[in-house]
Amino acid sequence: MSWDMFKSAPPTVQVRLESNPPGADATTSLGQGCKTPCSVSVPAPDAPFTVAFALPKFQPASVPVNVIKNPGDFTSPASVTTDPNPVFAELQPAAPPKPVRKPHRPKKPKSVAAAPAPDPVETAPAAGSPFPDPNAGKR
Repeated sequence: MSWDMFKSAPPTVQVRLESNPPGADATTSLGQGCKTPCSVSVPAPDAPFTVAFALPKFQPASVPVNVIKNPGDFTSPASVTTDPNPVFAELQPAAPPKPVRKPHRPKKPKSVAAAPAPDPVETAPAAGSPFPDPNAGKR
């Protein structure tokens, strides 16, 4: 004979899930989920959990949920609540993708062959230069 039949079922807690705009897929990290606005019944966990909200054309959101266990006493029964309840997410519109910019490429320097011919007046040797003017007498 097993004593398991005398054990009580683990307590569950009802969690209300809401979003703005409504219609988001809300999923708890414990596995339960629904479309907002809605309620899910989750087994009371020993640790905090999260609720993820997703809606097309909106940025996903995640909300942490704390579990508060009240052991009770002779005058009140044990209870389990969550904070926050309802769990609410304000979903932000997804930003349009930024246009892809091509990387800036520096311009190539002009080749030496494309450079303009030097002005012969500017390149003439200065007066008193030890080098003779190669164009002397050709003018």
